[in-house]
Amino acid sequence: MKISTGKLILILLIVLFEGFFVTSVKAGGYSSEKKPGKAGGESSEKTSEKAAGDASEQTSEKAAGDASEQTSEKADGSSSKKSSVKVPYDYSANIECVKEPEKPLYGGGIISAASAGGKKLAAPIKGSVLKVDLKKDHHYALSAWLKLSKGTGDITAIIVPPDGKFITAGAIVAQSDCWTLLKGGATTSSEGKGDLFFETNSTAEIMAESIALQGFSFEEWNAHREEVVAKERKKKVKITVESGGKPLADAELSVEWVAKGFPLGNAMTQEILDMPEYEEWFAKRFKWATMENAMKWYSTEFEEGHEAYEVADKMLALAEKHNISVRGHNVFWDDESHQMDWVSKLGPDKLKEAVARRLKSVVTHYAGKVIHWDVVNENLHFKFFEEKLGKDASGEIFKEVAKLDPKPILFMNEFNTIEQPCDLAPLPTKYIAKLKQIQAYPGNKGLKYGIGLESHFETPNIPYMRGSLDTLAAAGVPVWLTEVDVTKGPKQVEFLEEVMREGFGHPGVKGIVMWAAWHAKGCYVMCLTDNKFKNLPVGDVVDKLLDEWRKVPEKPMTDAKGVFEAELFHGEYKVTVKHKSLKEPIVQTVDLDSTKSEATIKLKSTLIITPESS
Repeated sequence: MKISTGKLILILLIVLFEGFFVTSVKAGGYSSEKKPGKAGGESSEKTSEKAAGDASEQTSEKAAGDASEQTSEKADGSSSKKSSVKVPYDYSANIECVKEPEKPLYGGGIISAASAGGKKLAAPIKGSVLKVDLKKDHHYALSAWLKLSKGTGDITAIIVPPDGKFITAGAIVAQSDCWTLLKGGATTSSEGKGDLFFETNSTAEIMAESIALQGFSFEEWNAHREEVVAKERKKKVKITVESGGKPLADAELSVEWVAKGFPLGNAMTQEILDMPEYEEWFAKRFKWATMENAMKWYSTEFEEGHEAYEVADKMLALAEKHNISVRGHNVFWDDESHQMDWVSKLGPDKLKEAVARRLKSVVTHYAGKVIHWDVVNENLHFKFFEEKLGKDASGEIFKEVAKLDPKPILFMNEFNTIEQPCDLAPLPTKYIAKLKQIQAYPGNKGLKYGIGLESHFETPNIPYMRGSLDTLAAAGVPVWLTEVDVTKGPKQVEFLEEVMREGFGHPGVKGIVMWAAWHAKGCYVMCLTDNKFKNLPVGDVVDKLLDEWRKVPEKPMTDAKGVFEAELFHGEYKVTVKHKSLKEPIVQTVDLDSTKSEATIKLKSTLIITPESS
């Protein structure tokens, strides 16, 4: 085929899926609307106006239903299964303490008005439990509006499956003058009668309204994730290749992910500076990173007045060489056991001076070079600076960091908020309360906030993880899983994959960083490779997920109209066009970001094609 001299234009029409958050349930099952909450920085209205109410009426008249499988016969007589989501998952959460409880999600699920004989249910407590029929291999989403008869205290929800294990399904801080929503859940491995009850660490009586327990088969739970992935992580892309205004049929295309998209990163150690094989292994996989220890105060000023940024500087330079974005970790750590001796011995006035020097030093040193700051690490479990400098120490530190480096997102970074509902210190409701306290500090309105969840898991409670993420996402700020790992055990690989998929498949999560930095003498909890940088099983599952979440079509070609259509994950891609009429391929990098609903992108440079010789 000969083509006259002309211009070859590659057009990418990017159409974002039409899915969006809605309070009432749509047919596809995407049922929560993301609204700014009061913890969102600049402003917030009520996070969810009756978020559960209207949705619960429409979610399902058979709210206890499971995922149904439909089979369709193929021409060869075989059948393929299609997952039909019978009950959509409701991601909504109201983080306000309200005067009247909202309607139950899912119409109550298996705890319906019919099962209560049409009567209002009393709050089930230990010794007076609520009996429920549970199915094997199901995730159960629990929600309830709770308050106490007097004072303030923690309320914990307990589910006892037929096997007799006591599972903490969630916990909140409750008050006596308003109702607070608990979201959580549990997974069952046996079928039969189970118990649900609440308990408190206060002397008050528990009051409960709008209790809902909705079961989902594992297949249906996974289908919810896939719905979110399709709507939040992908775009439908139309590639049209023209020459001289006419379609160019049978053009060979290659589409290669190169950067951006959903952030998935890992921690790294200073050993990477002296080991090319470590550097190569890391840079091949990750475009986001956190330095495990190199930026921490004890690494940069172990002795008072002797600052040392050489290691962190070199690690940052290595990251920049590979276009790896770095999270600043951390400005301060609120745990007294991780303070240097000279810091621990300082009185309040001298400590205030030392804190000011450290803050100015590290933040100005890396200003404009990091995408995030973990401003105060673990300030729900620990209170070193608050006890020494006052209850607003965290708020003051956030304000000063933002003054010196206004572009990065500023995080609280905490463990066990989504991992362990038995740990009452960092509960989602307490995390949000602390975040609101920081935001309310004079001068902190409008700062860029983020929710950092370390995510150090042993045995994950996946329904609790999802319910907690629902609650935290209602704050209206980006949620990141910042230090993901799973302790070693026979199910480490399985558990890690579940945690990663749950994070990637939740609409509120905007990034994931693992805490799997390599050490020659052994990793913190989880190694992805051996000492020769050959993948271990956990490394293989990470590679599997990376391949899946950056998957591109194989050997795409334009049709007779010069068009090729595909669904691609968000990201930056290298698009290469080959055709027998071209002397050489045309290559263009295009950014398929998540912010545009529709766009047309042309090649930055056009190629003048000379006719083939006859």
